[in-house]
Amino acid sequence: MDLQKRIDRGLERAITFATAGGQPAKIGAAMRHAVFPGGARVRPRLCLAVALASGDRHPEAADAAAAAIELLHCASLVHDDLPCFDDADIRRGKPSVHAAYGEPIAVLTGDALIVLAFETLARECSAAPDRTAPLIATIARAVGMPNGITAGQAWESEPEIDLRHYHRSKTGALFTGATAAGAIAAGADPQNWYALGEALGAAYQVADDLRDSAADIDEIGKPCGQDAAHQRPNAVAELGLTGAISLLQETVQNAADAIPECKGSSMLRDLILAEAKRLVPKKLAQSAA
Repeated sequence: MDLQKRIDRGLERAITFATAGGQPAKIGAAMRHAVFPGGARVRPRLCLAVALASGDRHPEAADAAAAAIELLHCASLVHDDLPCFDDADIRRGKPSVHAAYGEPIAVLTGDALIVLAFETLARECSAAPDRTAPLIATIARAVGMPNGITAGQAWESEPEIDLRHYHRSKTGALFTGATAAGAIAAGADPQNWYALGEALGAAYQVADDLRDSAADIDEIGKPCGQDAAHQRPNAVAELGLTGAISLLQETVQNAADAIPECKGSSMLRDLILAEAKRLVPKKLAQSAA
């Protein structure tokens, strides 16, 4: 089974459990709307790729971790789009949850997806109970305080933003959590995989800045220019397009170099380099060709 099929199966199973019985109908529909169809599913793919590279000794635990990470990512997008944050009406090329279902349901949908992520870990790791606690602790750190994506979002409400902490929390934390969770699920040492997660998180932050500045809504499926509109730090604003592209190339190479020696290292390297090409906005890639 390829990675995408494993991810889709785990997410469908989780949402089916959460919406069994069909009531309340509106939030059930909103949860499905938030999760399907998905984006690139980069974080759960990374989790599973690390698990495979580490031997994938407990695939049910790896699948649960991947599903939980994507559910948490989807929850963060639902909340990020709310009027009190980005006030974005489009996500993944369709109406955002609050635009389609209203703001109260959107708040509850994000909350429900967060709870569902940890319920999924508890339920699906029954065959590998020794993995449950480490996975919950690792993934919780990636989304909570003081250094997870909750902290990253909170930095936007501070009078002065610590750029390093802001980027590491808002973007990098869930990548580090994904690599560590994949290793834990497979029975490997997560310490060996932190550097890869941190480097990938840094690369994705730069790529997100590039796409926000130089892509269009049809390409990325969400509003562009949000950083400028909300006066947030952005690599393009600080370094220019050429400098930001150079920084992206550097951080991608750092990620590839951070892969520890293992049977699946070449597979992971190919995955990272292929993903890097997708991240550059089309018009920038064309002009560089």
